[in-house]
Amino acid sequence: MTQAIRALGTLLASMTPVLNPGVYAFASLDTGRAPDQLPAIATLREQEGWTVVLPLDAARQYGLNVLFEAAWISLHVHSDLAAVGLTAAFAGALAEQGIACNVLAGAYHDHLFVPHTEAEAAMAALLALQARHST
Repeated sequence: MTQAIRALGTLLASMTPVLNPGVYAFASLDTGRAPDQLPAIATLREQEGWTVVLPLDAARQYGLNVLFEAAWISLHVHSDLAAVGLTAAFAGALAEQGIACNVLAGAYHDHLFVPHTEAEAAMAALLALQARHST
């Protein structure tokens, strides 16, 4: 495994956004229901219940209330969880284009969820950001 990168300039120059196939859903479960049987790619337990991220087809199959339909973009750079500024940089680049972004930080990569109808525009904005920081 590669060493985690903390330097913002290096992160931006090498972030390499990759659009994962499919459409993903953000949904919520009531406090009495656990996400154990769901094919979730991410879960978060909040006071009000669980937030789950899973393929849109699965969310519909399980009868979940879909709150947000998203494209999933992974940044293929091993970002240090203590790095400062990466989220602000890509969120700013997307905001300049009027694109909403929900972020999940994994141990190795950052994962961005943008409206699925704006996936290509988001990729273009992220690739332009990367190009501006490449030498």
